[in-house]
Amino acid sequence: MSDLIKHECGIALVRLLKPLDYFEQKYGTPLWGFHKLFLLMEKQHNRGQDGAGIGCVKLNMTAGKPFMFRDRELRRNPLDRIFTRQLDDYNSLITKGNLLPEIACTVKDNFDFGGEVLLGHLRYGTSGSYSKNSLHPYVRRSNWPTRNLMLAGNFNMTNLDELNARLIARGQHPIFGTDTQTVLEKIGFELDEAHDAIYHQMRNQGLSGEAIAEAISLQLDPAEIVRKAGENWDGGYAMIGMIGNGDTFVVRDPHGIRPCHYLVTDEFIAFASERVALMTVFDAEHKAVNELEPGHIYTIKSSGTVSNNIFKQPEVRRACSFERIYFSRGNDADIYKERRAMGAALSHQVNEIIHSDFENTVFSFIPNTAETAYYGLLHGMREIRRKEVKATIWSAVQKGTLTESCLDDLIMHNWPRSEKIAHKDIKLRTFISQEKGRSQMVSHVYDITYGIVTEKDNLVCIDDSIVRGTTLRQSILRMLARTSPKQIIIASTAPQIRYPDCYGIDMSEFGKFIAFQAAVALLHDHKKEYLLKDVYEDCQKQLHLPKKEIVNHVSRIYDPFTEKEISQKIAQLIYPKDLGWNGNLTIIFQTIENLHLTLPNNNGDWYFTGNYPTPGGYSVLNRAYINYYENKVGRSY
Repeated sequence: MSDLIKHECGIALVRLLKPLDYFEQKYGTPLWGFHKLFLLMEKQHNRGQDGAGIGCVKLNMTAGKPFMFRDRELRRNPLDRIFTRQLDDYNSLITKGNLLPEIACTVKDNFDFGGEVLLGHLRYGTSGSYSKNSLHPYVRRSNWPTRNLMLAGNFNMTNLDELNARLIARGQHPIFGTDTQTVLEKIGFELDEAHDAIYHQMRNQGLSGEAIAEAISLQLDPAEIVRKAGENWDGGYAMIGMIGNGDTFVVRDPHGIRPCHYLVTDEFIAFASERVALMTVFDAEHKAVNELEPGHIYTIKSSGTVSNNIFKQPEVRRACSFERIYFSRGNDADIYKERRAMGAALSHQVNEIIHSDFENTVFSFIPNTAETAYYGLLHGMREIRRKEVKATIWSAVQKGTLTESCLDDLIMHNWPRSEKIAHKDIKLRTFISQEKGRSQMVSHVYDITYGIVTEKDNLVCIDDSIVRGTTLRQSILRMLARTSPKQIIIASTAPQIRYPDCYGIDMSEFGKFIAFQAAVALLHDHKKEYLLKDVYEDCQKQLHLPKKEIVNHVSRIYDPFTEKEISQKIAQLIYPKDLGWNGNLTIIFQTIENLHLTLPNNNGDWYFTGNYPTPGGYSVLNRAYINYYENKVGRSY
């Protein structure tokens, strides 16, 4: 993706099913689980660089000894900082003689993360503040282990105000600012209720204090607790929760919007946002890694007993398509094939523009994450050329005009040319993304290969998606124009992004979408700008309607125009006025139909179509447009 946007977080869980001394004897270290947690997070570092956090619960700790721990880091390279810090502590304990690595019980007693239940979180902030307090995991503490709760997730709730209002109505005092805190308090309330009910029942039976604590730990039902807590949740989520006694749960939203996968062996159970992370870290086969089904909750009791049950009735699957287009790592076999297919699906649109002039067309890609789709586009273009050659040869055979020179001309000429034109400076991009007021430096993020493209060439570059068009305007087009091609064609593997996301991606302001800007510009061109006010007034009328009754009025802004007209206007808007290049710029986008064909299992498309999977999505859409019309900046959820 040429535009820098923030998106889904990453989650990881390692639940050891054997004691620490088992891993010390078999693998040579009692920190086997801790190391695996680090690797799971490292293999998903693409999912979050705003901060990181880890948590640990130790099973069966004697009274008086701590049992729940966490560490969080907000500074640059947070994952490295956390694990370096913890390993430094570990080595310091060894040096002081407080810990003997070959004696696992000393590790469990003295090292904070020498436990059996280990949680990790990587954050890309899409709501809340940017402080250490906003980092996962969140913790709710008590001196009863069974009332302690730790929570981390990849989620956004669209109805935060409603959820907070319900807490207030019960007499609670929620801290506004993040949906994580709200969710934590709701689950914590239901945990307290369940805990107290068992406590009073056991006390009335005359059990001793220790027996009561044991009974509570045994009888707590995390699945039922989360079911009650999540009755009114509206959003996309994959969450991990740990109770202080070691009970653990992982829950996924009913539409499967956010990804979640798991691996089970007789030694451990592990969860992660991405399948390929589990495969790589644990050397597991594809078929061994399962997807947590939408609307399900997977629970692991402190005893190691597991269950996988329905948490909320599963709805029509609407898994986020951006996971496959861009966010998830592309070394997953399924994702790799899908990205190739998305590139191939653009080939006929591209060919309509270049008119099969492969001899004078150079194919490339920007940014590096679009490389897999680029291979697919090349394959599609070669398929088109092969069909042309076959048809020409067959026609010559039928006419009796086939000659050796004809074959030479067909086989040796006019084949798609592929070149690496752009080279991205990762370090410079990272530096710029962390500093404000450095727009003058953006044009140097990419370097180009000179002397490959000529003035008679078309230059086709494939991109993952085009959100704001800012990087295209400020950097990429300026850089590509220096090669002096006849025409530049930017092909997006994603359709036009027209609507806000409210389930985890930082795309919530209408005014920043280049497709929306283009539609508004076209309304002005066609003297139809009155539609902007009409839509605003209709959105205002919906403010006090129940969320289920809110409809998408914003689609009327796009309705007067074809996708091609909007694409042409986008090309005009992102064309730098001072470029000094006289060639033609064309922007093309994936069609919705081809998106669904290439991503059959991840058909969540609300940011393209405005068809939201939950009522809260339409509420956010409504508010986002009102904010735009009233010139209010900031997220609408």
